[in-house]
Amino acid sequence: MAEVRHKGLNTPSSDNGQQSTSAQDFDGQKRAEKWFQIIIMVFGVVGFIWGYICQQFSQTMYILIAGFVISCFLTLPPWPVYRRKPLKWLKVKQEPESDSTNNATPSSGSSHKRRGK
Repeated sequence: MAEVRHKGLNTPSSDNGQQSTSAQDFDGQKRAEKWFQIIIMVFGVVGFIWGYICQQFSQTMYILIAGFVISCFLTLPPWPVYRRKPLKWLKVKQEPESDSTNNATPSSGSSHKRRGK
């Protein structure tokens, strides 16, 4: 059976046995989510304070949007800091080839007995 390979996923490679590390691992996803929330909260608080001082809600929104863009840039790409603990994949097992006579299915219910109460 041919192995299906998806570009950009952390899946085992069939040619040299090494892994593609272009995706974040689970620990990296957790750290990215934590940083995303921290950056949004900090920019939200700073934006609220600055908007209150200036009495301009638009200033609050500009600062919050800037924080969103910065946090997306820092957390969405799979930076190396988010790929420190890659998954250990099991090696692919080769299934033995079987002839078509062994793949016969039992007839409809004749080999199964029902239990009565």
